[in-house]
Amino acid sequence: MNDMQSEQGFSIYRLRWIGYGLLVLSLIDTISILLPPQFLNPVWELQTIGAIVERVPVPLLGLALIFFGEEYERRGLEELFLKFLSWICLLLALLFLLMLPLGIVNTIRVNNDNNKQITDRANQQLAQLQQVEERLNKGTPEDLKNLGGELARLGVQTNTQDPQELKTQILSRITPAKESLQKQSQAVQSNQRLALLKNSVKWLLGALISSVLFFTIWRGTDWAR
Repeated sequence: MNDMQSEQGFSIYRLRWIGYGLLVLSLIDTISILLPPQFLNPVWELQTIGAIVERVPVPLLGLALIFFGEEYERRGLEELFLKFLSWICLLLALLFLLMLPLGIVNTIRVNNDNNKQITDRANQQLAQLQQVEERLNKGTPEDLKNLGGELARLGVQTNTQDPQELKTQILSRITPAKESLQKQSQAVQSNQRLALLKNSVKWLLGALISSVLFFTIWRGTDWAR
């Protein structure tokens, strides 16, 4: 009977040491995520929330192993440390809960910034096409050939060297090119918005679940306080 109790005691000790090790590894990983800090940068803040949430199973498992066995064979400094850890669980529950409004705000900000960048890029290309239209009305044959090369770089292909025919081709293709740019811009915005929302929802749900789990650990470790 004593041998069985002794073996169970060693098993509990091993699990607790594994828990402490996982907690230390998690702390090191979290510090590396937070450095260098870029507070007020919505992209960094949102990605940091995601990185922390995706790694949260490690500290949760570590805490579960550390508190395993409750008061069995706890001594001196460890009792004080467990009291500290118990309150840390409550603090983590609050921090993960606060990630929800921060994540929502940053998702909106990142989406707006993405849309602005895409719109600005599309407007720049549209402005270039508009300049081409203006140059067509007062350009020389040589200018028209140069315009053909510029349009090719913008995705508007021409296949003639005759200036008048080239002018006709350019005019007939500028309008479809503008419409294509607008459609591409809208498609890119839609795809980026969908990817952003998928990640944000996943991370925010993870933060909510993590908050509940840390709070549950805090409530279940009243014996340590």
